[in-house]
Amino acid sequence: MATKEKFNRREHILQCLAQMLETNPGQRITTAKLASEVGVSEAALYRHFPSKTRMYEGLIEFIEESLLSRINLIMAEEKDTMRRCHLMLHLLLVFAEKNPGISRLLNGDALLGEHERLRDRINQLFAKVETHLKQILREKTLREGQKFNIDESILANMLLAIAEGRITQFVRSEFKLKPTYHFEEQWQFIQKQLLQS
Repeated sequence: MATKEKFNRREHILQCLAQMLETNPGQRITTAKLASEVGVSEAALYRHFPSKTRMYEGLIEFIEESLLSRINLIMAEEKDTMRRCHLMLHLLLVFAEKNPGISRLLNGDALLGEHERLRDRINQLFAKVETHLKQILREKTLREGQKFNIDESILANMLLAIAEGRITQFVRSEFKLKPTYHFEEQWQFIQKQLLQS
């Protein structure tokens, strides 16, 4: 019973941290402010997490599990190249839109002044997504024997940059400019350009 209660408290702390990232854009979250939001002492926070860095890592683990598990499903269930790319980018944008506070972690805004390993984890996450995009694009060439007019690595980087740019705009607008806004029209244009021989 105590373990479940401890897990629930940890979850509650992470939810409060994500909420504070959303409601306090541009501000640094201190453990004192977080403890106040959770309704416990700072010492109680540290019973559940040894440091603020570990709290942020808890949120980053949530991001990794949420995104990478869904990306693996897309890779397994969808075989059309452009549909796979579209679904992957759309996943990133919808995830950011539904988790505004967490989008501040994705674009690095909330990690300024925090431990370097947190930024490394986010960089690694985006590198994994880019690797998946490269794989999808290369498989098209292998399957269909038809190359894109641009190297797959360059193309994968450009597609990811579009998603990252949309997330950054979302954070910069204090969550007013939704990442999915006009994305479908933009994707139709991008897809048309990419499929031209």
